[in-house]
Amino acid sequence: MGGLVYSTAWGGAQPKQVLEWHNFIGGNFFCFKACDPAGPNAAHFCEHIFDRIGCDYNAPNRAQNGTFESCLGDNQDFPGTYTGEDGRTSTYTQPEGPITSIPYTARVPASSSCTTYESASLYSALPRVQSPARPSQAAPAATTGASGSLTTVKASSPASTAGGAKATEESSASQTMYISGLAIAGVIFSAVFFG
Repeated sequence: MGGLVYSTAWGGAQPKQVLEWHNFIGGNFFCFKACDPAGPNAAHFCEHIFDRIGCDYNAPNRAQNGTFESCLGDNQDFPGTYTGEDGRTSTYTQPEGPITSIPYTARVPASSSCTTYESASLYSALPRVQSPARPSQAAPAATTGASGSLTTVKASSPASTAGGAKATEESSASQTMYISGLAIAGVIFSAVFFG
């Protein structure tokens, strides 16, 4: 069906659409690669024709199970392009039938300056909606649209007034979370598919 990818990885405060990207899921791991939209070889680095040979050939790396890290790294070779034993550069062609062998092992690009993260810190910046302790303190407001539209959920924190009564204010303490209806459907589909 397809999808859209936006990123600020290549500069600028506003996310830019990344046209060339791919991901592979299977064999107890996954990989995702997005290529610089302004790069002259984005389509070659994020090739889409080697879909049956997976991460080892489309996004070769030294990822370790249970380790979350961000590294600087060299560019990989274009997927499917390799240097044979005779020193000549060749391009692999994925067969239509069963894949019985692949004539090369993809070169894993060098990496350096790795920073390791705890898994909890990766998710600490996600938006959260807090339920009010008592229904009288704050009533969350929600607007729901058709499938694929944005859903806005607001939860306000109670503030004390001068007389001691509780009041609800929309201020900088309010939290707003935007949820895409399609994103929710995707999460549900993933849970069923991978469950």
